[in-house]
Amino acid sequence: MKIAVAGATGAVGRHVVDVVREHGHEAVLLSRAEGVDLVSGAGLDLSGVDAVIDVASTSTQSGEESRAFFGAVTRTLQAAELAAGVGHHVSLGIVGSSDAPYAYYAGKVLQEELVEGGAVPWTILRATQFHEFASQIHGSITAGPFILVPKMVSQPVAAREVAERLVQLAEGAPAGRVPDLAGPRVEHMPRMVRAWARHTGARGPIVTVPAPGPFGKALRDGTLLPKPGADLGTQTYDEWLAGQ
Repeated sequence: MKIAVAGATGAVGRHVVDVVREHGHEAVLLSRAEGVDLVSGAGLDLSGVDAVIDVASTSTQSGEESRAFFGAVTRTLQAAELAAGVGHHVSLGIVGSSDAPYAYYAGKVLQEELVEGGAVPWTILRATQFHEFASQIHGSITAGPFILVPKMVSQPVAAREVAERLVQLAEGAPAGRVPDLAGPRVEHMPRMVRAWARHTGARGPIVTVPAPGPFGKALRDGTLLPKPGADLGTQTYDEWLAGQ
């Protein structure tokens, strides 16, 4: 198969590319580093591609910016897929996003709506936050010498395991919404961040703060945890951290 990976150099995209190649398929890398602008479509060529796995992402926490990004990328990919006759669009969503459609998640909700309403046959896999999320949070919000970490409960999953599931889905027929994928254990984000800091030697006092508004409530109250029936990965956060 010839499988294109949108967001091929990102946290999960690089794993997807590895798995595609390990399975004996040809990987087409779609990222700015490869000369492809997924927002405008510049450099995008899906000739001969059998399936597209979309794991493209953006770093914004603005709902408006997130919707603009994911809306543009999804529409651009769908147009190119139709033109090239691609038969399968596989999209990565976030567990709980439709119950907390705020900030970054607002764009992911729009993305799913566009995929479901599009003409290209599709599969959507929702996953929980990756283990790498703790390292991304560390230092992203500060107040003087203090490193602020939102009070958050999660069930993080290994990005590699998400990649393996996405490739398996791309190899099969379009399946619509499939069971969510989460990690094996519920974790609290402050503990994860502190563990990451100890492991890497990162300095600075870490303070837990409740994020404001309905999104902050969703982070705390379990909205982003998987529901019964979700598939669970095997690698715990601590196991992943020990390998870094």
